[in-house]
Amino acid sequence: MTDLSINTDLARQILSGFIKSEITRAGFSRAVIGLSGGIDSALSCALAAEALGPENVLAVRMPYKASSRESLEHAQLLIDQLGVKTETIEISGMVDPLIARDADMSKVRKGNIMARSRMIVLYDRSEDFKGLVIGTSNKTEILLGYTTLWGDMASALNPIGDLYKTQVRQLSRALNIPAPILDKAPSADLWAGQTDENDLGFTYEQVDQLLYLLIDQRYLPEECVEAGFDKAFVEKVVARIRRFQFKRMMPIIAKISNRTVGYDFLYLRDWGT
Repeated sequence: MTDLSINTDLARQILSGFIKSEITRAGFSRAVIGLSGGIDSALSCALAAEALGPENVLAVRMPYKASSRESLEHAQLLIDQLGVKTETIEISGMVDPLIARDADMSKVRKGNIMARSRMIVLYDRSEDFKGLVIGTSNKTEILLGYTTLWGDMASALNPIGDLYKTQVRQLSRALNIPAPILDKAPSADLWAGQTDENDLGFTYEQVDQLLYLLIDQRYLPEECVEAGFDKAFVEKVVARIRRFQFKRMMPIIAKISNRTVGYDFLYLRDWGT
């Protein structure tokens, strides 16, 4: 089994430094985070509080009427521990009118509406609080497309997007994230009984092992099979990575000039162009 352990002290230093440098270089000193009660948003929040000071972090809880009470309570555990500022904004009044237009709406569509409504709230609070929105999607979710485009994937910067889910757990333990958050099954809490791993059809531990070989070690799919992974599992994961590439990119721009954003205009910073 591949060792995905990380140096948590070094990762903590790098990621908190990343938050501070990126926010201050953009002319801000504050951050806004959607706090779900799950481990990913908890880790992003803890890193932001460490980087900027808890008084400069606004953690927003955005429950829907069917959301688990446990999610609110777990988010509050972290808020109390870190001492960050907080607001709770119920999204049912935003979501229900659109859902009511289609009596046969699928759970996935409803979940997408919730995710995008939450991002509307976060960006509104971002303007009022004068802080940038911090991302909460991990590397596993991003690679598998297990995200909502312009929903939970939206942010100004993402400190945990290069950590696999199993590495998020490691770093969260090092930052003393409350045990109830660490121990529960990962869930977007979009409907009763929903869990990430049931949706995906495999565990994060299983897929992280495979993704590390495919992405970080650049194994070919057939080499992963030779390494002991089930062929059908490898094909399923590779298909997801390819299918959801569009979620990992800014919208593609049709090129008609000499210098097109995303093609020829590729500076890391646009200053002094």
